[in-house]
Amino acid sequence: MNKKKIINSILENIKTITGALIIAVIIRSLIFQPFYIPSSSMEPTLLIGDRIFVSKYTYGFSKHSFPFSPGIFNGRISYKKPEQGDLVVFKTPADNRTDYIKRLIGLPEDEIQFINGNIFINDKKIVRKKINTNSSVRCGKFSFKVNTYEEILPNGVKHTAVYNESGTLQNTKKFIIPKNHFFLLGDNRDCSKDSRYLGNVNYVNLVGKAQIIFFSNDTVKGSLLKFWNLKNSFRLDRLFTKIK
Repeated sequence: MNKKKIINSILENIKTITGALIIAVIIRSLIFQPFYIPSSSMEPTLLIGDRIFVSKYTYGFSKHSFPFSPGIFNGRISYKKPEQGDLVVFKTPADNRTDYIKRLIGLPEDEIQFINGNIFINDKKIVRKKINTNSSVRCGKFSFKVNTYEEILPNGVKHTAVYNESGTLQNTKKFIIPKNHFFLLGDNRDCSKDSRYLGNVNYVNLVGKAQIIFFSNDTVKGSLLKFWNLKNSFRLDRLFTKIK
């Protein structure tokens, strides 16, 4: 092969790789992005080791829709307001860089407060029904017994949340949500760093809505590198399940 053919072959390979990278960035930025769940803050809805697809277009687009959050524009393009009950991936207010996932509980101008262990939105208690009292969830390297509730938000959306059986957060100040901000909580209420501690989340920081669990591996029972133990660590019942 002469020098010219070698150069042409190299250029063609560069074009192919560049094109593939551009397509990948477009899909990741505008359509779907995969995320890994590293913590137990959303148990029992999401488990450590779940891998999920997040739709990037659901709430429109901001600088955080793109890799490295380039400051190419302010606000959001094609903005669609999130709904109560959505599982939202967002950049934390603390550094505008770290990705968290929580459930959206409070909308702009809502008032949220915990009173005697119950959640009040605009002075109205969230309706909840106990559905299980004999289960446990993780919290870091530990686990604790929980009471499990089905909660119904003001818009009628139902979700599952768990509270520490031996003692849960009882009372808080009243959280007042500013315009264009949201209040988010983890479903594992006593093992979640959320808006109670992080503050309200600006609508620019919304990354997308969690939609599907496409893969799940119990990291306690075995990592992906321990291929000989995968049959024990795979959660086959969670593959390609819709997130609620």
